[in-house]
Amino acid sequence: MPEVKKMTSSRRHQLKSLMLQIAASWIEQEKEDIAGMKEAYIAENCPPPDLSGNQAALMEICRKLHAAIDKIDESRYDAESKVQKTDLEIEDLKLKVIELAGVKKPALKKVRMSADAMLQALLGGKHKVTMDLRANLKQVKKEVKEEPTEAVGDWRKNIEDKADRKKMFETS
Repeated sequence: MPEVKKMTSSRRHQLKSLMLQIAASWIEQEKEDIAGMKEAYIAENCPPPDLSGNQAALMEICRKLHAAIDKIDESRYDAESKVQKTDLEIEDLKLKVIELAGVKKPALKKVRMSADAMLQALLGGKHKVTMDLRANLKQVKKEVKEEPTEAVGDWRKNIEDKADRKKMFETS
């Protein structure tokens, strides 16, 4: 592969200024062409007014010119108002699109990380914090409920006592 030589800054600057000069001459030529096209259009479509004649004829020519100017101004105003109206509609539609799309929240990724790793990520590497969640839990001792043994007793005796109570309610 052949070695590519770097361009010196002076050469780069010279080429840049040359390009700018060429572009400036093109812009000047374009302006001259546009001015020539305007003059040709005016000469073709707007013949010079015939100013020979009496004052009444000149007044009539002025009235016609004013009427033509008024029509052109009306059509220009109508076109401008239509453009403004459509621009407003476009802005409203853009806002509606933004509202409908809303701010999309990225999907959360499932990350397997221990509590210690999470704390280290949040607090930074310099903090040495260990978080053993199981050590912080309260120790609960199971209490054994001791039912009175005399209440358990003989179940036949219990039934006889209840039968005696039932008889008390029935007799009264």
